[in-house]
Amino acid sequence: MMGKPLIRLQVFALCLLAGLILRPAGAVADEFSPALLEITERQGGWVDVTWKVPMRGEKAIALQPVLPDFFKPFGAGSRRQIPGAWIEFRSYRVDGQPLTGATLRIDGLAGVPTDVLVRIALQDGVEHSAILRGGSNSFTIPPQPTSTELAISYWKMGTVHILEGFDHLLFLLTLLLIVTGVWQLLKTVTAFTVAHSITLALATLGIVTVPSAPTEAVISLSIVLLAVEVVRKSAGELTLSERYPWFVAFTFGLVHGLGFAGALSEIGVPQNDVPLALVMFNVGVETGQVMFVVAVSLLLAGLHMIHNRATLSVVRIAPYAIGGTAAFWTLQRLVSSFAA
Repeated sequence: MMGKPLIRLQVFALCLLAGLILRPAGAVADEFSPALLEITERQGGWVDVTWKVPMRGEKAIALQPVLPDFFKPFGAGSRRQIPGAWIEFRSYRVDGQPLTGATLRIDGLAGVPTDVLVRIALQDGVEHSAILRGGSNSFTIPPQPTSTELAISYWKMGTVHILEGFDHLLFLLTLLLIVTGVWQLLKTVTAFTVAHSITLALATLGIVTVPSAPTEAVISLSIVLLAVEVVRKSAGELTLSERYPWFVAFTFGLVHGLGFAGALSEIGVPQNDVPLALVMFNVGVETGQVMFVVAVSLLLAGLHMIHNRATLSVVRIAPYAIGGTAAFWTLQRLVSSFAA
């Protein structure tokens, strides 16, 4: 007889897997969209401030930047709405007061699952970047930019992006439903990593440029195609993705890398630290990816020990739920692409 602790563990694994499959049906794919506070110092004691805050539905997220007291506003500034965000621009006089040592704060950030990217360009060419989130809602401009802080910030951003990007997670989940064996899994995940690292670097450096809307549509379409492969595998067919999962992962990984690059362009990359920001963002993506793959692999291993109706139902409906969600995303993205 199976012990009660093991039964509880298996039921917990079953519920978690069901949540991974069903939650995206009501979520927006790839929700990652940070707020941006950009400060540019100009000659003559002027500072330009750009504030971009994401929108949820028809309203902007309730975040408010708090600038240093010596920032004296000049004029009313300008405000405009763009798809998915609200942008405000305003100029300030600082009357020769140095920005070094000044502290910026974002009110309303506690409890809001949104990152705020702070970018500061000083008159002497020095640039500073920081990412604020949750309990860390302020930034004091240092005398010199610190590579360690920049690296940690972009690593966190990459990790958050992959863990909040439901389309990328569904792609990985579908691969895990196809691939069997540790060696095959290692080759497949490695191929996906290498592929998206290549296109992420090429797109970030401006060598390859692809519009975001078609890219996102192909990403969701890749999930549909893999979901079909899972159904065919369940029917006893030997599919291409089952025979050469690493090849499929590499091919679609090239497209997913373009999606990662789109997220990185939303964040922005400091021009004096492009290699560091690019590498650490990619390392963050890999961190989140490994966390997800390990967690789901353990869940699937637990589910394989369960032989009841609930388990069989979840396994049976999984590819249909995944494929249906991804098909909806594909149509949604194609419609928005033509509408634009």
